[in-house]
Amino acid sequence: MAISALEPNLLHLCTRESPKLTINLKNANKKPPPLNYTLRRHSFNGSSSCKFRPTSSFSSSSSSSSSSSRAFNLRASSVDTSVVQTSQSANISFTKTFPLKQTQKVEGKILIRLDSGKGEETWQLTVGCTLPGKWILHWGVNYINDAGSEWDQPPLEMRPAGSVPIKDYAIETPLEKSSIASEVNTVHEVKIDFNTTSSIASINFVLKDEETGTWYQHRGRDFKVPLIGSLNNDGNIVGAKKGFGMWSVQRAMGQLSNMLLKSDGATYKDEGFREPNLQKRSLEGFYEELSVIKAVPLDNSVTVSLRRCPETAKNLVYIETDLSGEVVVHWGVSRGEGKKWEIPPEPYPAETLVFKNKALRTPLQQKVGGRGCWGEFTLDEGLTGFLFVMKLNENMWLNCMGNDFYIPLSSSSEDQGQNDSHERAESSSPLTSGKKSELNREVSAYAGEIIREIRNLVSDLSSGKSQKTKSKKLHKSILHEIEKLAAEAYGLFRSSIPTFQEQETDFSESEALKPSTKLCSGTGSGFEILCQGFNWESHKSGRWYMELNEKAAELSSLGFTVVWLPPPTESISPEGYMPKDLYNLNSRYGSIDDLKVLVKKFHEVGINVLGDAVLNHRCAHFQNPNGIWNIYGGRLDWDDRAVVADDPHFQGKGNKSSGDNFHAAPNIDHSQEFVRMDLKEWLCWLRKEIGYDGWRLDFVRGFWGGYVKDYLDASEPYFAVGEYWDSLSYSYGEMDHNQNAHRQRIIDWINATNGTAGAFDVTTKGILHSALERCEYWRLSDEKGKPPGIVGWWPSRAVTFIENHDTGSTQGHWRFPGGKEMQGYAYILTHPGTPSVFYDHAFSHYQSEISALISVRKRNKIHCRSIVQITKAEKDVYAAMIDEKVAMKIGPGSYEPPNGPQGWSLAIEGKDYKVWEAS
Repeated sequence: MAISALEPNLLHLCTRESPKLTINLKNANKKPPPLNYTLRRHSFNGSSSCKFRPTSSFSSSSSSSSSSSRAFNLRASSVDTSVVQTSQSANISFTKTFPLKQTQKVEGKILIRLDSGKGEETWQLTVGCTLPGKWILHWGVNYINDAGSEWDQPPLEMRPAGSVPIKDYAIETPLEKSSIASEVNTVHEVKIDFNTTSSIASINFVLKDEETGTWYQHRGRDFKVPLIGSLNNDGNIVGAKKGFGMWSVQRAMGQLSNMLLKSDGATYKDEGFREPNLQKRSLEGFYEELSVIKAVPLDNSVTVSLRRCPETAKNLVYIETDLSGEVVVHWGVSRGEGKKWEIPPEPYPAETLVFKNKALRTPLQQKVGGRGCWGEFTLDEGLTGFLFVMKLNENMWLNCMGNDFYIPLSSSSEDQGQNDSHERAESSSPLTSGKKSELNREVSAYAGEIIREIRNLVSDLSSGKSQKTKSKKLHKSILHEIEKLAAEAYGLFRSSIPTFQEQETDFSESEALKPSTKLCSGTGSGFEILCQGFNWESHKSGRWYMELNEKAAELSSLGFTVVWLPPPTESISPEGYMPKDLYNLNSRYGSIDDLKVLVKKFHEVGINVLGDAVLNHRCAHFQNPNGIWNIYGGRLDWDDRAVVADDPHFQGKGNKSSGDNFHAAPNIDHSQEFVRMDLKEWLCWLRKEIGYDGWRLDFVRGFWGGYVKDYLDASEPYFAVGEYWDSLSYSYGEMDHNQNAHRQRIIDWINATNGTAGAFDVTTKGILHSALERCEYWRLSDEKGKPPGIVGWWPSRAVTFIENHDTGSTQGHWRFPGGKEMQGYAYILTHPGTPSVFYDHAFSHYQSEISALISVRKRNKIHCRSIVQITKAEKDVYAAMIDEKVAMKIGPGSYEPPNGPQGWSLAIEGKDYKVWEAS
């Protein structure tokens, strides 16, 4: 299923933007109010119902014709917008109406209510939604003592009318319009009746919007309504906040100790159900609301007309749009056949500002009544084109199919402009909008300049003179600048979602492109092989640092070049992911001195060390006057200004979160300058005091990637990788072949860091799961014949893995298919990207096979940017050649590399995998 995560206070669509939402938690002891709501619409700059109202310089078609020669007549167009016509129509050389597609976000509620039914043993679960649409409840039940599956079909008597079985594990029931709904207040709901004497442990569900195909989850997992008291709360239970769900039993029940576990969006497995006394169960009702936002499309337009003024021989460009609010035109002109932006000579319209000596910005004038706006631009002869984009606010830009709007000003360019307009009009996606910085917006007009700059840097690097005079360090720095420019160029041609938040900068373009003398990429050399040096249980011995010290030489002999250590700080949870005092490095893994000795030992055997930095959240030392834990002690004695304001659990006084909230601890507000300064100082202290070479960054979905760039620029890591983990796309329980949306979200986070960090390739792991479990190896090739994960789009930033402490170990949130681990390692250890091996596998019966694969990788100098040629991707086999040096296959099907000049010799084989080397 293509899914979206619903937090207790946050529900976001599985799209590029994640709106921040709040929940109004009702008191369970009060009678639930009727499901009666009014939709609240968010204010945007456009409206699909805008009606044109002319300003004083315009007149309607029904008005008198005594206007001046510059007055306009207006007529309604087929798209319900106003089309400009001059009284001297013979002078009009160009008129075009461009559609503008936006989305308006409408807020509503998902409603969940449990109350008693008609009989003493009959209860009813009601799930509703206040947003209009075609809503489907995808649901199932979990039976007592059935630890094998969370989803089973409910008994026939539980299924509401209209329910449709989905395979053998779920039911889909449409939500119907409630009897209390009205024209103003729309509520769709479904009611599920059940008997309290049944053996059902919980009801699980997700909600689907059939109109958009979007699925809504709870904290990245299914909604779970527990009907017994022995269920573990893994963060996705609804009703638990109010003391709900405890069926009275004669035995005492243990506390839910794992509430502090991270909610990273994987599938949860219930363990250890105990049979309650079914004859003595009594339910306690609850009512809960969770906010939800749905994107509703809006249709606006902009009309551009060009007229030549006979009196002055100048070109007059008129722009009008039904967009409301403050609309700024970011514009320039071009000369000759190219479309390079220039600033025309003055005069300019009123309130025009010059932007970086490359473009102009002019606010459009409001029409009477504020329903739309317009502008007039006077241009000299000799210009061939008028170029512009439209800025609605700090976070929204509009352009035409990813390009600038282009209006031809001369007859020689008219055909070209008309053709461009025709192509854009035929496009199914004529508008691109998103959060992009003014710097990126300005650079987008000069993609050619970026290309030329890259060429200059390459020439500078490859010239004989440069090689004699420049140091190796500077050569690497130039290569780093080329990569950064390539990352910028990638962002220019994406027409999807934000790259950077908008920032004003004072430096010139030449200064921005000038290579730095410092080498600080955070992406290593490209030949790294990573080992995660712990699992979920490593803290239990209390001396993990000393135990790992004894294995440092062995890890080096296996071929690993980087080891990832667990979080080092004092933590509420023993695993380290609930940090408290960041400067206290005496943890359950060992003392600060043990840690220093361990890092030194790894350096002695040639292994770099990554520290696990938990920057998203931090547990407090003290309570505020309301009893909320949001006051900090220790060296970083922050107050509640350091906590985001949109998580009501912790009553922060900072700004709203720039990402997804982690609800088990106060989420840190990284927009606060004092917070960023303290964290940068702490990271630098760790680098100097402990000797860390880089970072593994925990839960980076929780804050903007631009802050990560700030932290990495300050701490200058050798290597950095972020954990951006959310759900892949599924339809009816089966993984979709196309996972581009999922890997795009990870790519966007990497891009937000300006490419200074890599990210774990969760997409590749998920696709490997389906390919190996279902014997569908064709999934390992995307629609363009490339690897379907991050490694297929940005391999130098992809850290591939098949297991870690969350997915495997004793947690097992998303365990790799059993018995097929070596197929996974045969894939990631031969392919580009930076492979990561899990500790439990490195020290298991797989060790010799993993070591052999690492040797093949090193012998053939396979690196993070190696070239993959997929030679076979069928149901039972996947095969590829890498750099024409290594060939591999996984799956039960047969494959042999083709005979060629290089020849092939078998290097290693195991169960359903083989790897060859070129002779």
